[in-house]
Amino acid sequence: MQIDSALLHRALKYYYGYEEFRAGQEAIISTILTGQPVLAVLPTGAGKSICFQLPSLLLKGITLVVSPLISLMKDQAENLSKRGIRAAYLESGMTSNEAGKILYDVLQGRCKFLYVAPERLQNPQFVKFAQQARITLIAIDEAHCVSQWGRSFRKDYYNIPGFIKALPHKPLIAAFTATATPEVRLDIVEHLEIHEAKLVISGFDRPNLYFEVKRVADKDRSLLDYLAQHKGECGIVYCSTRAKVEGVTKLLQEQHYQALRYHAGLTAEERRSNQSLFVEGKVQIIVATNAFGMGIDKPDVRFVIHYNMPKDIESYYQEAGRAGRDGKPSECILLYSRSDLQINKYLIESGEGCAATKDMEAKLLERMSTYCNTSVCLRRYMLEYFGETAAHKCSNCSNCHKGKQENWRRFFGI
Repeated sequence: MQIDSALLHRALKYYYGYEEFRAGQEAIISTILTGQPVLAVLPTGAGKSICFQLPSLLLKGITLVVSPLISLMKDQAENLSKRGIRAAYLESGMTSNEAGKILYDVLQGRCKFLYVAPERLQNPQFVKFAQQARITLIAIDEAHCVSQWGRSFRKDYYNIPGFIKALPHKPLIAAFTATATPEVRLDIVEHLEIHEAKLVISGFDRPNLYFEVKRVADKDRSLLDYLAQHKGECGIVYCSTRAKVEGVTKLLQEQHYQALRYHAGLTAEERRSNQSLFVEGKVQIIVATNAFGMGIDKPDVRFVIHYNMPKDIESYYQEAGRAGRDGKPSECILLYSRSDLQINKYLIESGEGCAATKDMEAKLLERMSTYCNTSVCLRRYMLEYFGETAAHKCSNCSNCHKGKQENWRRFFGI
């Protein structure tokens, strides 16, 4: 079935006010409307929500969105409501009466989108509701969590196929992820049992992002030096532990930077407040663990600094990708020291998980360590990791710049 492109563009303009689709969006939307499942790999900031929202608005029935974060569900449901589109979300803090009213409204056709966490799919009452509801599309966000070979496997995601099989009519499946290697993509398709799915990859490259690995002995000094050269710009500083977040936040505040902390050890109220202040531009810097960032829509983040080396490239690329979502030049800096590798090895060995899981995590860490120590183009290294071909040099990373400097030194005999 051929989908009318002009119709899709009119719908895009009507519901969202945009004139043109971003890369990959129209192909994904057209696939869903033809009744074919889809696995979409879109970089952070590529507008994946429109990819399932727009076709849903053109289809009958309900769209169930499976998302891992309450803040993400809340933001998307509220944004839809502001556009006059009926949407709701369920969270664990709701009373049974509050949740019951939402489910009743859905059954009565007063809600088009329902956002839930994957844990909700195991609730017998919710399964009973789903069997009565007319669910035509299930959109699975952060789909890499379903893969045991991904960096963030979650058991609750692994139970999604069982939930789908319990429904009287199989809905369309649209799975989305920002970072998935070819192996993880195959695992997603296999486990969700969408073997006929169309794979849409819009490309991982973000040309406006500059990547750099700084091998430093004094990370505090290096961080302060960088910030002194980028006064007035807003950014994110990622740290590996809560304790390090506290220490770096204190350091920046003592140097009179507008900086706030964010990690899972804070109250929900403080996390919401600090996130809002940063997104609204009232605070320049947020210092955070990897608990911060998923679903945050702040286009003018000019830098993302990793104070510590992440445990895998997927995590790094997704977190770094929160810079420059407005398309303007932005920087992704990783402060590296050899102790980072030893700390991550310890965290893997002392963490939960079976031997096979720890072995997989160790291999992912090894690839991350190679990134920090390679002399080849950093962008090329990451793109090839995700299965893309890349130019030999990008001219927008520290290794390419270093290569240029070394060539000039050789030319002049310095």
